[in-house]
Amino acid sequence: MAWASSNRRQGSLGPLARRFFDIAEHGGVAWIVVLASLALWLVGIEAIDVATVLEPGTRLGTTATKQVIFGGVGIVAAIIAAAVHYRVWGWGSWPFLAVMIGFLLFVLIPFLPTWLVRPRGGARGWIDFGPIEFQPAEMTKIAYVLALSWYLRYSTTHRTFVGLIPPALIAGVPIALITLQPDFGSALLFIPVLFAVLVAAGAKLKHLAIVVLVAALAAPAMYPLLKPHQKARIEGLIKQVQGDTSADQDVNMQAASAQALIGAGQGTGMGDPLSRAAVHYSRLPERHNDMVFAVIVNRWGFSGGLGVILLYFLWVAGALGTAATIREPFARLAIVGFAVFVTGQVFINIGMNVGIVPIIGVTLPFVSYGGSSMVTGWLMTGIILGIALRRADMPRHRSMEYAGDDES
Repeated sequence: MAWASSNRRQGSLGPLARRFFDIAEHGGVAWIVVLASLALWLVGIEAIDVATVLEPGTRLGTTATKQVIFGGVGIVAAIIAAAVHYRVWGWGSWPFLAVMIGFLLFVLIPFLPTWLVRPRGGARGWIDFGPIEFQPAEMTKIAYVLALSWYLRYSTTHRTFVGLIPPALIAGVPIALITLQPDFGSALLFIPVLFAVLVAAGAKLKHLAIVVLVAALAAPAMYPLLKPHQKARIEGLIKQVQGDTSADQDVNMQAASAQALIGAGQGTGMGDPLSRAAVHYSRLPERHNDMVFAVIVNRWGFSGGLGVILLYFLWVAGALGTAATIREPFARLAIVGFAVFVTGQVFINIGMNVGIVPIIGVTLPFVSYGGSSMVTGWLMTGIILGIALRRADMPRHRSMEYAGDDES
């Protein structure tokens, strides 16, 4: 009956309208992901303008205008990504990952000129192509998820403890190279994605629990290997939790400034002119990038911050809702990986702003200033939509369903 009703509705429309109706119907809840991405992009443009321009005007500032362009490029990339069949993404996942690993190796070459690879905040993570700056770690997120999902799509070896080694190696190479930049924040995001995709692919929870326990016990031994500034940030966070303000003029200055702006926003925000002045005269570094959430709450208050969190909830819910309707294993696992990447970034970024996570340089997807991050987010959105539009063409392979639990 629903199918007949749908046909009747389409029969009363013109050819172009019928095509739009068909696309919207087949996309399902994936359109929630698209709409949430658009809303977050628009919020980010306004927040970046507040963060970078003191006097409100009829035109956007230079930085916010660039963010508009980045978003436009990202939307075009998403359309192209949605048009490409999901199997093509799978077939090309390993070459894609190999290329991105090549870029990650390239930025680590020590004798490269600074006009080509210019360190930022002590990290060698960007390649300067003139008007375009490319951050390989961002695009590696997509390549990693696709390659991992393609490997696990029909595999059962990961149901054994030894079988977890190949997926760990797939994750370990980009994690190691990104850590060497050093960009510990970006590298950290790959770990929960690995666990989430393994769980979705049917890995045994008892095996993963053993890995987590061993890693937790080994974590203190890794502390001496951290860089001095990384140790200082962890120690600064401990002081914040303890209520010690002695480092607020030193290592905790960025976190303290962000929290002061958040507190000043109160329930509904300071309003446009006052918020611009408060942000402009604060000492908050990276106010248009890593710390943009503090600007959002200062401008629109607690309600504005909650609204942004709700948009991310809708993005992740739309993605996971799409994954739940898909039987094809590669497509389903890829969507889970993208959803966990976005969730991890949001948690860490907002945690940095409110003082529950050390400041480790993780951007807020679709909102923070930056072309690589923006295009990566939109590519994830486009791939998810492309998968949703092709659900009817997917094979009926019963993936990730295991009747027994007797494998060792």
